[in-house]
Parts: sequence; C-alpha cells; structure tokens
Amino acid sequence: MDAFVRGDLRLVLSELTLRELEPAPPAVREVLATVPESSIEVVRLTPAADELARRYLAEGILAANMLAGAQHIAMATVANVDVLVSWNFRHVVNLPRIHAYHGVNAKLGYATIEIRSPREVLGDE
Repeated sequence: MDAFVRGDLRLVLSELTLRELEPAPPAVREVLATVPESSIEVVRLTPAADELARRYLAEGILAANMLAGAQHIAMATVANVDVLVSWNFRHVVNLPRIHAYHGVNAKLGYATIEIRSPREVLGDE
C-alpha cells in the first residue's frame, strides 16, 4: 500500500470492490483511506464489461452464481489494467481459469490480462 500512498503506483478499483468494502471493519476501510484520491482510479461496470463477464459464465469458466467475480475480471480487462491482483486462488488466480479468461478475451478481441497474487506483484516487500 505504501507504493500507492507515495503515488508510485496507481490503484485501480472497481465499483464492485468499493461496495464490497462498505461492510468491512473500519480498520480495513482505513487502509484504503490512506491512499490519496489522485492515486486511485475507479472503473465502472460498463455494458461491454458486463457482456464479457456473462460470456465467462456462458463458457463455464465460473458458475452462474459467480457473476460478481466474473465482472471484476471483465472490468479489469475492458479497462486495460496492467495487473489484476487477488487472493482468490479458487476463481481468479488459478492457471486453468486464467487461460480460459484469455481464450474468451481473444475470441472477443480483448487483450490478455495479467492476473497475479499480491506476493507475485510485491515480492518480499
């Protein structure tokens, strides 16, 4: 988080993530509050991102009840973020699923997206 606070990195958050953080404990929300607004970009669920998310579901990458997860990935893809970082190893940071997301993205003309765990991105920091 220090890199975001310093402005060395730009934090891209989806509107879904912000909603998910609303009921989080204050200590969790306070961490985000340390990042200056100038270092944060919020991406919205556009019709294109929603369509892409639903395609992930239709292709069987995720179950139908995982629409929000698919939307996170689709919004990052459509917004061309550099890296989607997640601790969700079952549905997001999962090599067979990542290959499947890339396959759908390629069929629809989107670029591949880097999907990594925080440890892969931050190393030993």
